[in-house]
Amino acid sequence: MSNNLPIEVAIAILPHEGKFLMQLRDNIPTILYPGLWGLFGGHIEPDETPEIAVEREILEEIGYQIAEPKKFGCYSDDRIIRHVFYAPLTVEIDKLVLSEGWDLGLIGPVQIEAGFAYSAIAGEERPLGAVHQQIMMDFIEWWA
Repeated sequence: MSNNLPIEVAIAILPHEGKFLMQLRDNIPTILYPGLWGLFGGHIEPDETPEIAVEREILEEIGYQIAEPKKFGCYSDDRIIRHVFYAPLTVEIDKLVLSEGWDLGLIGPVQIEAGFAYSAIAGEERPLGAVHQQIMMDFIEWWA
């Protein structure tokens, strides 16, 4: 019998001056959402709470220590349970060190609604992952 339980991840919405920090995922076909914009975060380890996991993942991925992440919601499907947090990004983007992903960027509500954002590293507009776009649209509506 196989274990078909969904995996649990913790991801973060990081607002900064009216925009939101997002990650352009590596363009590797074997990962989820290859080459798409998404939120920073990742797997929750067996001994972690979602809050601890989101803090660890953000520190690992961009070298940023988020303070007191607040729970926004939970988005689940057959494969993944996404614990979504938010915390302000209080440093300029050039102070971040991207250690996971193809690019990062501050993406505005207009781009999020359109579903595409430009990446200087990719040299083109890249789509947002559908679930990440929905989470962001929900957040922007709630935040307003």
